Amino acid sequence: MLTLKPSSLAQEQSRVFTTQRQHCTRRLFLPSVSSIWDALTGGTNNAREAVMAVRRGMLLFRQGDVLGSLVEFDKAIELDPRQKAYLWQRGLSLYYLDRFEEGAKQFRLDVAQNPNDTEESIWCFLCEAQLYGVDGARKQFLGASCF
Repeated sequence: MLTLKPSSLAQEQSRVFTTQRQHCTRRLFLPSVSSIWDALTGGTNNAREAVMAVRRGMLLFRQGDVLGSLVEFDKAIELDPRQKAYLWQRGLSLYYLDRFEEGAKQFRLDVAQNPNDTEESIWCFLCEAQLYGVDGARKQFLGASCF
């Protein structure tokens, strides 16, 4: 069992609290920035509505309505095009709908935004393996600039 000295315990609690506070602050800050941007550009609540469409899409996917989830993800992109580069969930829907080329493109967009996230790289590979075979997908994987 790990035991901490009282001073170490206080330091650890402070570190955890600070991390949680920073995460919470970011979550609260990002929607505020979107609202400010909408106000400045004359937009409506599209960013907020897009987030809600993503949530509905995720729920529909979990319920087994993959086509319905794709409709919601596409609606999110229509409402806020900035969403497209981060919608790895859309890539999953495309994969399970056997739309492998579109799925690979979606995963590549996501990986380009976050190259450290290897899960999307693997899903991209799986899409391309369906299109080009495993050897062809390996060549795509190794030759891609975003991997």
